[in-house]
Amino acid sequence: MTFTIYWRGLLIGLFAILLAACTQPVSSPQFPQLTFTHLPSIQLDARTLTVVDNYLSAERSGVTQGIPIPLDVVVHQWARDRLVPAGKNGEIVVTITEASIIETTLERTKGVRGFVTTDQSERYDGRLGVKIEIRDAAAQRVGDVSAVALRSRTVAEDLTLNERDRVLFAITEAMINDLNSELEKAIGQFLLPFVIR
Repeated sequence: MTFTIYWRGLLIGLFAILLAACTQPVSSPQFPQLTFTHLPSIQLDARTLTVVDNYLSAERSGVTQGIPIPLDVVVHQWARDRLVPAGKNGEIVVTITEASIIETTLERTKGVRGFVTTDQSERYDGRLGVKIEIRDAAAQRVGDVSAVALRSRTVAEDLTLNERDRVLFAITEAMINDLNSELEKAIGQFLLPFVIR
């Protein structure tokens, strides 16, 4: 009798431990805000700054919806941090032309070998495109530059959701940094007459 009660108590205790382990919340990774306030601002001869989301709605499907920091939010932040309207007339128009990270399923090893092989199961292809226009007081374009950043990365099939979010964040960060470099260079080359020093 005592033996049965002992085992019953042990099983109930083990069940309680397993249940507690299953109910532990999984912590999501915290990502820093991607800002560019540590870089000098670029003052342009215009009165206002407008950011336009003009990328195709079809590209907003799939993995793009699950990115830890949405691509359009990153571009809006970049524009506010880097571009300063410092003139009396005209407008700076920043248009997001592309903003997507597409997930492609990769072929996995089949057969017995597939059980002992950790394959690269998905590839993430990121595209982020931005166009900057300077428009005069009559809303006519008087100068423009554009750039597109591309990043691609494959991931292993045993990737956790938190690790996937870290990969998507890394792709996003790399693309906005690439765009920052390319657009700064292009502004210095092609929009120099509109740069206020």
